[in-house]
Amino acid sequence: MPNFLLKRWHGYHVVALVTIASILSGILTFYQWQLGILAFIAVATIIALTIRAKTEFEHDLSEYISTLSYRINKAGEEAVTRLPVGILLYNEERTIQWSNPFMNALINEQLIGSPLKHMSEELHKEVDEQEKEIHTDIKGRDFRVVHYPDERLLYFFDASEEFEYKFLYEMDKTVIGLIFLDNLDEVTQGLDDQVRSRLLSHVTDSLNKWAKTNDILIRRTSSDRFIAIMTEETLESLEENRFTLLDEIRERTGEEKVTLTLSVGIGSGEESLRELGALAQSSLDLALGRGGDQVAIKEKQGKVRFYGGKTNAVEKRTRVRARVISHAIRDFIKESDQVYVMGHKNPDMDSIGSAIGVTKIAETNGKEAFIVIDPEDMNHNIKKLLGEMEGNEHLWSRFITPSEASEHATSDTLLVVVDTHKPSLVVSPRLIDEVERTIVIDHHRRGEEFINDAVLVYMEPYASSTAELVTELLEYQHKNPKLGVLESTALLAGIIVDTKSFAIRTGARTFDAASYLRSRGADTVLVQKLLKEDLAEYVKRAKLVENAYIYSNGMAIAKGATDASYNQVIVAQAADTLLTMNDVVASFVLSKLKDGRVSVSARSLGDVNVQVIMESLDGGGHLTNAATQIEADTIEEVEMLLKEKIDEYFNDGGDAT
Repeated sequence: MPNFLLKRWHGYHVVALVTIASILSGILTFYQWQLGILAFIAVATIIALTIRAKTEFEHDLSEYISTLSYRINKAGEEAVTRLPVGILLYNEERTIQWSNPFMNALINEQLIGSPLKHMSEELHKEVDEQEKEIHTDIKGRDFRVVHYPDERLLYFFDASEEFEYKFLYEMDKTVIGLIFLDNLDEVTQGLDDQVRSRLLSHVTDSLNKWAKTNDILIRRTSSDRFIAIMTEETLESLEENRFTLLDEIRERTGEEKVTLTLSVGIGSGEESLRELGALAQSSLDLALGRGGDQVAIKEKQGKVRFYGGKTNAVEKRTRVRARVISHAIRDFIKESDQVYVMGHKNPDMDSIGSAIGVTKIAETNGKEAFIVIDPEDMNHNIKKLLGEMEGNEHLWSRFITPSEASEHATSDTLLVVVDTHKPSLVVSPRLIDEVERTIVIDHHRRGEEFINDAVLVYMEPYASSTAELVTELLEYQHKNPKLGVLESTALLAGIIVDTKSFAIRTGARTFDAASYLRSRGADTVLVQKLLKEDLAEYVKRAKLVENAYIYSNGMAIAKGATDASYNQVIVAQAADTLLTMNDVVASFVLSKLKDGRVSVSARSLGDVNVQVIMESLDGGGHLTNAATQIEADTIEEVEMLLKEKIDEYFNDGGDAT
């Protein structure tokens, strides 16, 4: 019984009153003993009545508590058996000891004595990890489980309806898509009005039919742009079908002997329409930067998802754009006190050659330019090129290390990044943060990782090489740059390496650039000398090729020895060599790196988009030239993973002819 209730009858106030009454009775007895005796009798009577009342109160309270306890116990029993909450007790062996009737009804089977994993493997795992809040699925119903590990007690709350409403809410969210006709102006030049009209009619009909079938609101905003409004549920359905709209547009317009392609940028996962619009535009820029004919889906958090991009993009760059970019670069150079040029780690001829070309543009405009390289990170071909340059004091003085660049960088320094657009791949990522203005010149398809806040981006995935782009920029400088033999040879070597001696990704403008460089003194014999192989490396490459086999659909796979590491140049050359073999449509070469990772170098003749396959392995590159590096214990593990991704590629509609 609570003490404060008992104090109501024999607390300090009662003792005080009795004490005072006794003292007064004693005093009264001293003066008049008859009245004093009566007073003592009265006090004794009051004390007796108080004790009796206290006893009765304790009895009544005890009965009340007993009744209340019974009712509480009864209510508890009713709650355990009738409330719509599942309750389960388990022992140390994770075997169910007891469950309430509601839990039994939910599962519709006898639970006592069965292991937790019989109910749910996921639940068993979470209980082992002593998670307090668990979400799990049991027999098609969603449950929110509250776990008390010390008591080995689980409360199951049926959350199926809650999850369903949440799912419906997520599926009903707005999604914005921006659709762009990649090459409308290029392919319709010179066409008569009737053919152009039929071509646009094919596109409009296909888009309207696609929108109606999938419950999408679509509106044309210009001759080559559309906006589409849909829900997350619709987007999920389109992803399951892998955006067949791209193939349909390509096929229908192909009936007119002119092929149009679409690029689609989609923003999702945001409440704000403004944010969705920004994500959609960013996705469209990404799709176009990767060559078009594909869909890019972007959320604020999470990896960008790509669909399509399995055909080689039609060349869309123009000489007008090259001239405008050349003049813009000239203006940025003139506003700078010096220019730094930086390529990617372990540079190739294209990276170094294009860097040398940019320094020439800077010097033509009266500014000093320096190429940032890491002397410890270069292959033998680049070392041979630098060896040739050691005899040219002016050129040799243009090369500096990353630490020297950081030491002398100022607020007016201009940084030009060539042959890559990924901060993680440049020679010195820190240098990007140390300068205020950066220009990016690259010919690779744009990836999710990108140099932020670049003042100028010149990315042309249709070009053969960055050296080709830089050569055109040189041509459009107002002052005619005076290229030396070594400078023009380095640029030509970059083009030759990336085109495999003009065999792949070679357009008319590639030959124009090569012709310009040859007229400026490029030495083709010196190029061959720079690209000569070491005998030991040739043998190593031959052994890689020797181990190759055809997996499926003309996919050749070769792997290096597990106990040896290979130079990436050798691996890339082995992949190139495999492409020259009969019945090989694409090649993949796997090898161990010195840091323990496994590298995959992929090449194709254009019928298979190896970039898509490598991106599924967190890599990237071009349609015909891509690579990745994977954390794995063995090469065989990566080999199995690669085969899975190749199978997925063909199952999803990839084609090899």
